[in-house]
Amino acid sequence: MLTLPPDYHPSDSEEFMNPLQVEYFRHKLLRWRAELLKEADETLASLSEGGIHEADITDRASVETDRALELRTRDRARKLISKINQALQRIEAGTYGYCEETGEPIGLKRLEARPIATLSIEAQERHERMEKIHRDD
Repeated sequence: MLTLPPDYHPSDSEEFMNPLQVEYFRHKLLRWRAELLKEADETLASLSEGGIHEADITDRASVETDRALELRTRDRARKLISKINQALQRIEAGTYGYCEETGEPIGLKRLEARPIATLSIEAQERHERMEKIHRDD
């Protein structure tokens, strides 16, 4: 394991996916996953506190709507955690940061914005255009 300097941020002047960059993104992904898991635990604790105790039917409907929204959010977080785990596996395999379609570097700015990205911007745009074409059929 490599120790990152506390103020380290990847830059284009470095070799792409050098050990510092890899460790930086590993830490970023691990922090993100820990945050999502903590939120999931809080949701579970909140939901296990018991049933809905609101006497007013409008208040009860509001609480039920909030719970349904929270469960949908947790489901999205579960899927996101899976993608984070896949990104961590790509780090271990040495393929993280490279487009699954072209093999070209994804780019630091894109990885900063979306560390689970598997396609370069160009490949993602092509993919979305193809989806739109096939969806319109």
